[in-house]
Amino acid sequence: MWNPKETLKSVGLGPKSEQKRSVRVAEAIRNELSMLVLTKVRDAKLAEVSFSRVQLADDLQYARIFFTVPGDKKKQVDAEEGLHRAKGFMRSHLAKVLNMRYTPELHFEYDHQAEKVIAMENLLQEIAREKRGNDENDEISS
Repeated sequence: MWNPKETLKSVGLGPKSEQKRSVRVAEAIRNELSMLVLTKVRDAKLAEVSFSRVQLADDLQYARIFFTVPGDKKKQVDAEEGLHRAKGFMRSHLAKVLNMRYTPELHFEYDHQAEKVIAMENLLQEIAREKRGNDENDEISS
């Protein structure tokens, strides 16, 4: 007998499947670190840092935290140094807040993916400008 719910589930349109625990914890870590930097960290080098994503190992023991900071390479390096100095403070805060058996080891990395997205957006805008220019030239010649 045909069951529409089973059909929807088979093509990925049914009820949202449960996320892995590591994904849920990674999102909680990202949110908590963002709030921590905004409210409690006093290092001026970390004032403009934002956390873009967190990759957490399935065993929840190792977290790669990707961050971005507006500005030049010097600000990026300064922010990375500040994050490494504050690593212990941040980890102890996560231990208190997340109430986990083991708090993951934190490793901070600059997120180069954000730069790639900006470059791609610039290329798409350039293509759109060229297309508008070609469309205007076609209208003028007609």
